[in-house]
Amino acid sequence: MHGQSFLNPRQGPPDDGALVLVDESSQVGERRTSQREAITAAIRQSKGPLAVEEILHRARKMTRTLGIATVYRTLKLLTESGQVHALTLSDGQIRYEAADLGHHHHFHCRACGRVFDLPGCPIKRIEQDIPVPEGFQIEDHELTLNGLCAACAASD
Repeated sequence: MHGQSFLNPRQGPPDDGALVLVDESSQVGERRTSQREAITAAIRQSKGPLAVEEILHRARKMTRTLGIATVYRTLKLLTESGQVHALTLSDGQIRYEAADLGHHHHFHCRACGRVFDLPGCPIKRIEQDIPVPEGFQIEDHELTLNGLCAACAASD
């Protein structure tokens, strides 16, 4: 059966580093291509959310014929199918990451612009102590720390 292959949102990356793909043809109606697999692999292998240009650069290492329009179309499909999460940080740039990473936060380097995943959540422990107006209920939160990454701090 020909079908679109995407990341399996119910699984993390496999131990051997191979890309886990799941057939999503019934939902998306597109066929599997090396370009889409390269885009998916670029997102999966990243240690933080990536901008479109970063995805294009990384995926082109796997397939040179990839164009920016294909990256945008694939990101749209992956986002609509719930397999990729889009996030916008304080710099206004949209970045993409696998949706199966669980709850986590980010560190944004103000010098190089890279974004890194931060494991865990310190806010969960203090959520009940955060003053919110009466009757309000916290359902979710996002935290991005801004500063200098190790490489930029060392060269500063």
